[in-house]
Amino acid sequence: MNISELLLDSQNSEAISEIARKLGISEAQARSGVGALAPSVSRGMQHRTKSEIGLNDILDALGKGNHSKYLDEPSRLGKQETTDDGNSILGHIFGSKEVSRNVAKDAASKTGLGSSLMKKMLPIVASMVMASLSKKVLGGGGSAPSQSGGLLTSLLDSDNDGSIIDDVLGMAFKAAFR
Repeated sequence: MNISELLLDSQNSEAISEIARKLGISEAQARSGVGALAPSVSRGMQHRTKSEIGLNDILDALGKGNHSKYLDEPSRLGKQETTDDGNSILGHIFGSKEVSRNVAKDAASKTGLGSSLMKKMLPIVASMVMASLSKKVLGGGGSAPSQSGGLLTSLLDSDNDGSIIDDVLGMAFKAAFR
C-alpha cells in the first residue's frame, strides 16, 4: 500500500472531510488533491532519507512530533497548528518554498484545482503523511505489519535490499556509538 492509498483509505474519511471543510471544497476535490500531493511529499522524504542526517532527522521528528494526532483527531487538520507544523515538515523535506510551490503547481495541473488551493493543502497533506508514518513506525496504526512494510521499506531501505532491518540496526548501532 503506497502513501496515497494509505491516506485515502476509508479509515481516513473524516480527515478528508475535514480538509474539504477547511478549504471550502468537495470531498472528491479533497481526495483528488491529497492523491496528487502525497506522492511528492513521499518522494521528498525518500530523497531526505538517502543521507544519514536526513534519515535521522525524519526518525527524530517521528519520535518527538506526536504527528499521529492529525489522523487520530481529524478536527486538528483544520487548525493553524497543523498548517504551521506541515510547513515546518515541508521545509525539512524540500528545503525551500520554491520546491513546495512547484509541487503545488504540478498537483494543480494534475487535478484541475487551483495552485493557490494546492499551496494551502500541501502543509496539511505533509502533516497527514507524517501522521501515517508515525503510526506505522511507532505503532498504534492497527494495521498488519505486511501493510506497513512496503511504505516503511520504500522510505527506510537505504541499500534497496527489500529489508529495513539491517538499515535500522545500522542506524541504532551508529547512534549508540556516537
